[in-house]
Amino acid sequence: MVNTYTKTSNPMMHRPVVKEEIVDFMRTRQKQLTGDLAELEAFAKEHNIPIIPHETVLYFQMLLPLMQADRILEIGTAIGFSSLMMADARPEAEIVTIDRNPEMIALAKEFLGKYDKRHQIQLLEGDAADLLDKVEGPFDLVFMDSAKSKYVEFLPRALEILSDNGVILMDDVFQAGEILIPIMEIKRGQRALERGLRRLFDEVFERADLQTSLLPLGDGLLMIKKADKVE
Repeated sequence: MVNTYTKTSNPMMHRPVVKEEIVDFMRTRQKQLTGDLAELEAFAKEHNIPIIPHETVLYFQMLLPLMQADRILEIGTAIGFSSLMMADARPEAEIVTIDRNPEMIALAKEFLGKYDKRHQIQLLEGDAADLLDKVEGPFDLVFMDSAKSKYVEFLPRALEILSDNGVILMDDVFQAGEILIPIMEIKRGQRALERGLRRLFDEVFERADLQTSLLPLGDGLLMIKKADKVE
């Protein structure tokens, strides 16, 4: 029994912004996970734990080897699924992952102890706002899958510790399309999250020193990299 998440605690998981038939095609027609990752994926589904969806998993599995990412920072460990997936996709990589939820930390420790056979993954316990200043870069990939309202606050430090050719990926930025709805029409409890995301978009889309791309994978994936310098 997992207490952190219930069937109704994360409704965005079940409201894809892409046509449902296309989402179903992407999740069922493409190659499926096997072994350890398949077990974790099934556990997450059974206990309503939000992990990155199958189409995003496949994107990561292709991206990481192409990037030759050697150091990866993840903000938002949950049960360790994404960390283990990235370790599998990039066996040479060192992965640092941060989480503050005691229940998720306990589960992550269990699964990392069981499946992190190459000892690639270091789990840091605590608030990312405190730990980010203590983490030493550079990182080739910074992956954020945590409190969406905090993404904009984490961005400056993420850019500081990002390698010159590195990439920042931020998950669930579409919020089932609520980014298009006026703030006052959104449920009061969601407004801080939405304001944070809109501040993030205002920040990154206008900066000449950044390149960005919004990918319609899962509930939206924002990709950020430092713009190429013009001599």
